[in-house]
Amino acid sequence: MALSILSTENLARVSARRPWTIVGIWVAVIVASMAAIGALLSGALTTDVSLTNNPESQRAENLLKDHLRGPEPTNEVVIVRSDSTTVDDPQFREVVEGVYGKVSALGTGIVAKGTNFYQSNDPSLISEDRHTAILPFVMAGDHEEAQDRIDPVLNIVRQADGSQGFHVLELQTQAQHDLETGESIGIPIALVVLVVVFGALLAAGVPLVLGILAIVVAVGLSALLGHVSQLSFFITNVITMMGLAVGIDYSLFIVSRYREERAKGLAKQEAIAATGATASRAVFFSGMTVVLALFGMLLVPSTIFRSLGLGAIIVVLVSVMISLTLLPAMLGLLGDRVNALRVPFIGKGAVEADHEKHGGFWDTVTRFVMRYPVIALVAAAALLIALAVPYIDIKTGSAGVSTLPDGLRSKEGFQILRSEFSYGLVTPAEIAIQGDVNGTPIQGALGRLDGILTQHPEFSRATFTANSSGDVALYSVPVNGDPTANETLDSVRALRTKYIPEAFSGVDAKVFVGGQSSGSIDYINTTEDYTPIVIGFVLGLSFILLTIVFRSIVVPIKAIIMNLLSVGAAYGLLVLVFQKGVGNELLGFQQVDIIEAWVPLWTFSILFGLSMDYHVFLLSRIRERFDRTRDNRESVAFGVRSTAGIITGAALIMAAVFGGIAQGDLVMFQQMGFGLGVAVLLDATIVRSVLVPAAMELLGDRNWYLPPFLRWLPDLRERGAKEAAGEEPRWANQQRGGAEAS
Repeated sequence: MALSILSTENLARVSARRPWTIVGIWVAVIVASMAAIGALLSGALTTDVSLTNNPESQRAENLLKDHLRGPEPTNEVVIVRSDSTTVDDPQFREVVEGVYGKVSALGTGIVAKGTNFYQSNDPSLISEDRHTAILPFVMAGDHEEAQDRIDPVLNIVRQADGSQGFHVLELQTQAQHDLETGESIGIPIALVVLVVVFGALLAAGVPLVLGILAIVVAVGLSALLGHVSQLSFFITNVITMMGLAVGIDYSLFIVSRYREERAKGLAKQEAIAATGATASRAVFFSGMTVVLALFGMLLVPSTIFRSLGLGAIIVVLVSVMISLTLLPAMLGLLGDRVNALRVPFIGKGAVEADHEKHGGFWDTVTRFVMRYPVIALVAAAALLIALAVPYIDIKTGSAGVSTLPDGLRSKEGFQILRSEFSYGLVTPAEIAIQGDVNGTPIQGALGRLDGILTQHPEFSRATFTANSSGDVALYSVPVNGDPTANETLDSVRALRTKYIPEAFSGVDAKVFVGGQSSGSIDYINTTEDYTPIVIGFVLGLSFILLTIVFRSIVVPIKAIIMNLLSVGAAYGLLVLVFQKGVGNELLGFQQVDIIEAWVPLWTFSILFGLSMDYHVFLLSRIRERFDRTRDNRESVAFGVRSTAGIITGAALIMAAVFGGIAQGDLVMFQQMGFGLGVAVLLDATIVRSVLVPAAMELLGDRNWYLPPFLRWLPDLRERGAKEAAGEEPRWANQQRGGAEAS
């Protein structure tokens, strides 16, 4: 009884009958969300990234934080360079001391301390050719506070750059721009696609507006949740990305079905109810499938993965709720006015489309595939497998500073620091030692370690700092090179697994290696370790949900296999384009040696959820038709042609958003955007138009096989169950009666 009251059909009925109440509730929610964003969002987000499984880098940081120096300092470096003068020239000194004085004048509340060559006479602060000097500063506060306080320093650098012929650079980078690029490209393309699909401006605007409202509410909820546990600042970007993808997708599906039911002759209220019992139900289960896929990211002990996963889950749930309540209310208010402002040439055909009629591109393709199902299945599967083959050679890691776009001032600064100084001055390997750090055994071990490191030119001279009680010390070892590049990571891996164990063999001490490179190693290791766990979790829960939704074990097995094929093809294309450089220049991408470690896991979670989106939409129409006709072939053809425009439009919108992200400058976002966009297009074309109809034709009625021992599972096919029992719902009776009368 409770399930019946809370069914999607009843939600649609209630929302359509009391539209102003529903609209009023959502207006209040949106206003509250905007207030939360304005008052709470800035304090809810963090730029800090940490692992929660206490890896070695975290243990080193905790030891130093608790017993030696407090929170890890944030180091910033200002670079002053001249092509014509050297540090011995009075003009060079004037520029350096001018910049240093202005930065120092910001006060200890912003800059804790700093130094320059003229103050310390430290030769490590100038280049060998004496044309470049670096000014290292330690920002005040912890990492989060330091990030908030960096802007005044950057303003001083920008003002000084170019004056008197000197280059003044800093090492800050920005990733936000690339994600915003995807959003700015995706929204206008989404509107164009919606206009083409619906043929009417008002109908096209409704999904876009509701998608934006879902984003606002989700960001507002994140602002609240961020004060319980801080979330990554990237959460707003993933909310926007997923909100545009699924929010528009769900509304598109429901509005299309409502117009279809009205075209069949149902009264407005009954058409909304029919849409609620069918399309809204599919949206609900589709949303739950996406949430399950995203839930896997919450298993990864990383604050950024959990933030991104939580943000995506929130916006999907909000999108579902808006689609099930606010959208029926709006349809109740608009009625046939949803078709207002028709677009010339395409408007009439889009509004009056009749899916009962055979013919059209997708129907022709589907019937051709089902005429030769074995050939079609083998050919499509072989193509996807061939595309997936390069994945065998995937190498994950971090691309590092070398992949920043040429001309970026921060990249120029990194290159100068790398070629003429030691990167390690900014991000050294921090060896935390616990024990009698001033005693002979540990001092002897450090001497042996020095001897080992002198044989490896990537390491520079280390510094030793002990606490007052002599039980904890920091041995800071500069490592020359990009701190996130694979070469540097390999050096730090050797330090952790070979050089330190060799030097400290037999010594009573605990030794942990921290610092940025060590943290990157732990992050990569954690991501790789949890990838199979997440994949297994997502596949298992998806199988269970789809089995219940479709009352079949064949459908979920088939859907999982097909989705894995499309994800595998996307992975293979990632490796082919980025690692192997096939077509990368044509597409405007960089060739790099590795795929960013987080991209495969993130891509899997997003892609699997979105791919299941299409499957649930398509298979819901097929199952609905099959329950009424018991004709497998005609049900498949009907399902494909009736959802073709919707799924194609949704896929184009998603591909536009992801493609926009891929047009950014940072290679990690190029990889993410390209992988997501390609997989969405593969899934909406090859999987939907070839693999699904071919496999369903070969399996016939076995598509819907449910073993007897699972017959106890709840039958959630509200409409199908009633029709199978000979009890048509009221809106179906009205539809049939109207057809007979005509």
